[in-house]
Amino acid sequence: MSESDDHRFMQLALALGRRGLGRTWPNPSVGSVVVKDGVVLGRAWTHDGGRPHAETQALAQAGAQARGATLYVTLEPCSHYGKTPPCADAIVAAGVARVVSAIEDPNPDVGGRGHERIRAAGVALDVGVCAEEARHDHAGHIRRITEGRPYVTLKLALSSDEKIGAAGRRPVAITGEEVRNRVHMFRAQSDAILIGVGTALADDPQLNCRLPGMEPRSPVRVILDRHLRLPRDGYLARTARKHPLWIFAGSGGEPSNATVLAAEGAEIIRVAETEQGVDLNAVLQELGRRGISRLMVEGGARVAASFVQRDLADEIWLYRSPVTIGADGIAPLDRLPLAAVTQSPRYRVRASETLGRDTLTIYERA
Repeated sequence: MSESDDHRFMQLALALGRRGLGRTWPNPSVGSVVVKDGVVLGRAWTHDGGRPHAETQALAQAGAQARGATLYVTLEPCSHYGKTPPCADAIVAAGVARVVSAIEDPNPDVGGRGHERIRAAGVALDVGVCAEEARHDHAGHIRRITEGRPYVTLKLALSSDEKIGAAGRRPVAITGEEVRNRVHMFRAQSDAILIGVGTALADDPQLNCRLPGMEPRSPVRVILDRHLRLPRDGYLARTARKHPLWIFAGSGGEPSNATVLAAEGAEIIRVAETEQGVDLNAVLQELGRRGISRLMVEGGARVAASFVQRDLADEIWLYRSPVTIGADGIAPLDRLPLAAVTQSPRYRVRASETLGRDTLTIYERA
């Protein structure tokens, strides 16, 4: 295979891997392609819940034709026995002649040993094709393995005068249909979505994916609710048995409220507190412990400011609209200026695009 062929087939593997985002936690969503003489014989991505793995599915599709083929994979094949045998062993057993792997897996159970097994069996191995894209696609897995917390993407939708809502938390449509579709797709690609209880009380949101046919791909809904104020008759509590609802509370809060919300199907998770509310670091560590690797934060302003102030936002999606709200509207980061993101040396612009009448700028850690 030429370098351009390797790039092309790895791009296909990456695109396949993205199909599983939000569905495979606690495992990463990996893409894999089996190719011989320029023909794709098998292609797959990690199945819902993390198993079966992409490599074994792609090899099964290829069957006996996998012998002498090249296998492309977006993350180092596993080398340990978990709930399934090692993918590295399956690759060797299939008679694959060459493996092209985008990046090494930081998981200490793998950590280069999958690549070592493949090399030791005499299979040609190339590592690093499309590595930068693979690291971004697997950023949640990498963050959870190395720091014990999910990769955090903060979403903000701003009016032309840099407000995220009207005075008194009155509802107002800021962005158009194209942005709403993009947001719902990103919800489907996230393991969990987080808001503060103030937003829950003001908006009674659904926090699900409402694209046609995609509601089953809705993320776990996470509420920061120090004193357990979430009402049992709100949409979130009423649908807790349909879509998981995790409520992070402090040591206080009415025990009766906890009992009522738990009876509706919500899970109450007690964590440490700070003067500002529940401890965000403790929340993120607990989410990581539960397998959440991709967390979408939707607000409100105080929650968004807290993530930025504590340097816990890994990526920020900033939507801008031509709509004007007025000087009495709600600032996006509470008392923190928006320049804390747009002019901060901690962030750089990774991408930007136009979505109908609106624009999107994506900031990532510099």
